[in-house]
Amino acid sequence: MKKRGGSAVAPPDAPVDDSMPRQRINSVARAVNILLAISRSEQGLTVKEISDALGIERQTTYHLVHTLAAMNMIARDEQRRYQLGLRVGSLTDAFQRQFSAPDYLRPLVRDLATASGETCYAVGWWQGEIVTLAVVRGTSAIQAAEVPHGQYGDAHARAAGKLLLAFAPFSRRNDYLQRHPLRTRTANTITEVKRLDAEFVRIRDQEYAVDDEEFALGVCCMAVPLDGGGAPFALALSAPADRFRERFDSYLQSARRIANNNLEPTNI
Repeated sequence: MKKRGGSAVAPPDAPVDDSMPRQRINSVARAVNILLAISRSEQGLTVKEISDALGIERQTTYHLVHTLAAMNMIARDEQRRYQLGLRVGSLTDAFQRQFSAPDYLRPLVRDLATASGETCYAVGWWQGEIVTLAVVRGTSAIQAAEVPHGQYGDAHARAAGKLLLAFAPFSRRNDYLQRHPLRTRTANTITEVKRLDAEFVRIRDQEYAVDDEEFALGVCCMAVPLDGGGAPFALALSAPADRFRERFDSYLQSARRIANNNLEPTNI
């Protein structure tokens, strides 16, 4: 391992996220990857499971896990499985405070949720990623699952993701798709590049996008652009598939009306 400025720098083949810079401190990257692995698990992970999943030597994994536990970033349960610790909650609270939609987007999301009765959200570009910026639950008795605040995975299978990719400059869209594989979510997911390109053309022409049970069975979504696609944001709505198809025209009319009332400057 090479040294730079007194700090260890990971070799190029270190098992960390390829989207991160090549030069990094290996122990920090491994600790972060441990937190991410635990966060993705249903019931926590044992040291062996962490070691096997991340390709880290068992002894090194023990040292990293014990350090994270000592800092209350993770905690061990009675089955010797590690889960996220209490201190992670403070990071979550800070994230919610610091990572939020521009003020003028929240009323648009609220207005659409009120008009449609469905769960609605604003999605946008942030540092090369597509993320959920604001979420408002609807009033309908049966609703689609709420979209988590923050990372917006599998954008190619989601209405707002497809819309933002369709209106993005080619270089941004190409960079995003190279870093995010076209995973199959359902039988309806578009995973062929040519079909996806054709979908982007259709979205730009009609100025709205639809997720026809492409991300999750039983759920459909629609998204419309702000400022005709000139802004890096989308206004979206999700609903149970049957109700979505029945009320599609009224949902689209409401979404377009509310999005077109957005007159704030959006250059960022």
